[in-house]
Amino acid sequence: MFDVFSNPDVWLSLLTLTFMEVVLGIDNIVFISIVVGRLPKDQQARGRTIGLMLALVFRIILLMFISTIVNAKEPIFTLNLFWMEEPFGVSWRDIILLAGGLFLLAKSTTEIHNKLEGEEESHNAAGGTATMGKILLQIIVIDLVFSFDSILTAVGMVDHLIVMVIAVILSMGIMLAFAKVISDFVNTHPTVKMLALSFLILIGVMLIVEAFHGEIPKGYIYFAMFFSLMVEMLNMKLRKSVPPVQLRQNEIKDNDGNPGTLM
Repeated sequence: MFDVFSNPDVWLSLLTLTFMEVVLGIDNIVFISIVVGRLPKDQQARGRTIGLMLALVFRIILLMFISTIVNAKEPIFTLNLFWMEEPFGVSWRDIILLAGGLFLLAKSTTEIHNKLEGEEESHNAAGGTATMGKILLQIIVIDLVFSFDSILTAVGMVDHLIVMVIAVILSMGIMLAFAKVISDFVNTHPTVKMLALSFLILIGVMLIVEAFHGEIPKGYIYFAMFFSLMVEMLNMKLRKSVPPVQLRQNEIKDNDGNPGTLM
């Protein structure tokens, strides 16, 4: 079984796939970081670890059923949609991606609403409002979607099951090592958290588009994420060195000639 590693090309594919799995897992880490942030402080590290371990378990289980996963692309029924000339074949993959995309849209929009309405701060001040069970249920749902997409990528890049399993384990180890750093950074900086939630909405839209057999190149999305994050890093650095901008107020006079301010 390990004889395949005598081929240098296998090592190259292992490194490439590990890197791709880490990149694809960033969405998962961001989502876990945000939802785990609603737990009490003393449970957040445990929630992150359990969430990522669940993701690892899902990926390995799905790898054991590669043939089933590949066949999940086959239509199980067809729909006649008025904007399509031919019948639309719906597969299990389409259903999973659609459900995951809608879930991400709903969850991210709710989190943004809570943050803008000020509910999140009051909740966190009370030491967290969510229970571990509710958080893990949300993580399980999104882990399933991201794991499905991750395994399809692995199947397309590598021919050997053992290479896929090792790449998944290595990538998950890397994500576990950096999960706390990413989580703390996202939850400490409100603007970064809002940016992360916006990207989760974008990922949700991408999943829905893929469910309808469309395609948005992932390179564009990850470049947009990286570029926006770099801009936000510059803004954060600028905010530390420059005092807040004070808006100029136009001076006016009342009927008695006394100075006043135009609000």
